[in-house]
Amino acid sequence: MLGPMRIIAGDLRSRTLQAPTGLATRPTSDRLRETLFNVLASRIEGAGFLDLYAGSGAVGIEALSRGAARVVFVERAAPALKVLRRNLDRLGLVSRVRVQSESAVAVLRGPRTGSAGFDLVFLDPPYDAHTEYATVLALLGGEAAGLLAPGAVVIAEHRRKGQLEECYGMLRRTRLLKQGDAALSFYAAERNAGAA
Repeated sequence: MLGPMRIIAGDLRSRTLQAPTGLATRPTSDRLRETLFNVLASRIEGAGFLDLYAGSGAVGIEALSRGAARVVFVERAAPALKVLRRNLDRLGLVSRVRVQSESAVAVLRGPRTGSAGFDLVFLDPPYDAHTEYATVLALLGGEAAGLLAPGAVVIAEHRRKGQLEECYGMLRRTRLLKQGDAALSFYAAERNAGAA
């Protein structure tokens, strides 16, 4: 395991999280998480948050700590799932979240549960999984757009030098932040493209 990461702010501030071993999962750095949540500060309270490619759960747990009403974690890698469930258990969050142990594509193509749409969707696939970015963003901008609440923001973490498209279906990039080797692309549905 990597050294512990810390929750940056909110109810769980300074609590530690573990990360899976190996290179298959690359945790979002504390600094980049702080940047992300500084941008989302006015949107997080009471939000529905979908954490795709959740890994250790650091981003979704940070959202809960800062006031998100509900978080769904999507992760299919067994080592990451084990660490995610352990982090949730240690922090007493198991009853407040849902964990889906399947691929992000399967979740987005799956049946809708009838729950309210997500206000914030975060995706962080392996940087080299170029087709995952394109497929997931296209689904969120197309056939899976029903998962998005009005005014929703979709955020993709990617390699700084990696280029994502400006548009995926009805999703249009509204902001691009670069930090170190990483970048965050913020997308909003064209019907509410003034978001983020």
